[in-house]
Amino acid sequence: MYHLRGVTKTYRRGKASVQALDGVDLTIEDGGRLVIQGPTGGGKSTLLQMLGGLDRPTAGQVELDGTDLATLPEARLTRVRSESIGFVFQSFNLIPTLTAQENVETALVPLKLKAKDRRERAAEALGSVGLGERRGHLPGEMSGGQQQRVAIARALVKRPKVLLADEPTGNLDESMRDEIMDLLEGLWKEHGLTFVMVTHDSAIAKRAPRLATIRKGRLTVTENASA
Repeated sequence: MYHLRGVTKTYRRGKASVQALDGVDLTIEDGGRLVIQGPTGGGKSTLLQMLGGLDRPTAGQVELDGTDLATLPEARLTRVRSESIGFVFQSFNLIPTLTAQENVETALVPLKLKAKDRRERAAEALGSVGLGERRGHLPGEMSGGQQQRVAIARALVKRPKVLLADEPTGNLDESMRDEIMDLLEGLWKEHGLTFVMVTHDSAIAKRAPRLATIRKGRLTVTENASA
């Protein structure tokens, strides 16, 4: 479970300061699903970075299962990210010279698993996203949708409890967008993940049971009874 209390993030830009988050309070239950929307520069990605321990707040607490990510020593924070949090990004972030199998295995290196275990888990993860027969292909030999499936497999191969996605369908056409969202929603239910996603796409936002709207660093959360 996430508990955010008074989370503020201020960036310095020369002599000026920009407040990306302004006293955000938020609770996300285990297994919950939340979509974050808002204008460009409103604080969406900054909030996701706080949830993932990729950045630290200027003030406030970001608790995951009672542990404040904002104050953890860097080594412990890295361990939490490696074990408990999976990330999916708009740009896929695959290594072009590695096969799909090898890209997925990279997520397991920090866990110090044996090579055999890494291979087996990566193959299983790729199978779960429908790419079992494409394990030996390079990213450049796959479509955008297939590359995003590899990225999803990489996020899930470490068996995290949290999945964070930043515009995961932003580079895809409408039909592929729907395919990827169906996949993500199915994996969320299957694995009991806590799933938080940033998107500009209102069609995607309508599918989520909870919607957080962030403007000028201030957050409003609404329940979506139709989702």
